[in-house]
Amino acid sequence: MSSHLAVWMIAALSVAGVIMRPFNTIEAIWAVGGAALLVVLRLITPASAVAGIARGIDVYLFLTGMMLLAEVARSEGLFDWLAALATRHAGGSPRRLFLLIYLVGTAVTVFLSNDATAVVLTPAVAAAVRTAKAEQPLPYLLICAFIANAASFVLPISNPANLVIYASHMPPLLQWLPRYLLPSAASIVATYILLQWTQRRALRQTIAGRVPLPELSTGGRIAAAGIAATAIVLLTASAMNKQLGLPTCVAGITTAAVVLLLQPAKAWSIVQDISWGVLPLVAGLFVLVEAVNETGLVALIGALLRRVAAHSLDAAAWSAGIIVAVGSNLVNNLPIGLIAGSAIQNDHIAEEVTRAILIGVDLGPNLSVTGSLATILWLSALRREEQSVGAGRFLKLGAIVMPPALLIAIAVALL
Repeated sequence: MSSHLAVWMIAALSVAGVIMRPFNTIEAIWAVGGAALLVVLRLITPASAVAGIARGIDVYLFLTGMMLLAEVARSEGLFDWLAALATRHAGGSPRRLFLLIYLVGTAVTVFLSNDATAVVLTPAVAAAVRTAKAEQPLPYLLICAFIANAASFVLPISNPANLVIYASHMPPLLQWLPRYLLPSAASIVATYILLQWTQRRALRQTIAGRVPLPELSTGGRIAAAGIAATAIVLLTASAMNKQLGLPTCVAGITTAAVVLLLQPAKAWSIVQDISWGVLPLVAGLFVLVEAVNETGLVALIGALLRRVAAHSLDAAAWSAGIIVAVGSNLVNNLPIGLIAGSAIQNDHIAEEVTRAILIGVDLGPNLSVTGSLATILWLSALRREEQSVGAGRFLKLGAIVMPPALLIAIAVALL
């Protein structure tokens, strides 16, 4: 067996383990185990493995800050308060409640990232629909999965995959917004229309018109202020063409520290409830992609994209966006994003193609429950709420919702 084939097989099996989690193991074990096996078998040098891990420093810092912000906000009841507020303003209308939760989910995704929407907003929405006495809560819970991907390219901070695609070449905010604001709006609106249409029968149910609004604690108000301040800091950093990881991490630590000064007893529970396993998972995937990169596969992809773009830039963009979107559901969007990002950074791919690829990586996972880390986390949060969505049922919904939203978003991005 050639060394290249061995690398591809180990990488494929590792990613499959991350997606399927055999024996109910945590995802990080498979990514880290695969990376370690590559080093042990000398299919990648320790120096290359370290270089792969180092490429993800900005992503680790970004995730750490966002997880801290999200967990502090959750523990202080901010998301429960927002969900209850939305339920109260629905005034007994299930369709209005659907719209309001969708808007809250959009805001959380845009300013806190799609993973925060999946992990933190899902329990809050579950609590809100219980309070509203909804007989069919699933339509509202589905919002948390679909909007987490549909709104994840409004800002660079809305999805860690955005950092992976651009890495150190992240466009400043004033360049990002003209490229992605309209495609994002198209994605959000199209996803809303299609998702609501699929749930039209369930949305004829009756819900309570009056629900209690919990009092927002001092810590909750501090968390809200911290999130708002973080958004301002990150928008400023993006406008100045600075990397986003460090400011995000500092903002998360600062917000958590201020809240914990008032309630130091909560420190351990907050630290304990954060999904720290995401960090070694991402690090392991960076090593796997580094090994695949050394086999020449990434260079081959870059050369193929350049060749197609030389004949037709639009054809290259459309094909790349659609292939990446579909591929994200086969092997998860994070490894696909890492490979695509490496090709973009190494081969100076045309900006139009890069836009289509990013949209495919971010929005494509709305097809299946294994498409993105955010959707996998949402599925786990759903089980804790004693709700379930089978892979087949989600695929049927995704097949209706994702393709039109993807095509519309790419079309708008290329105009």
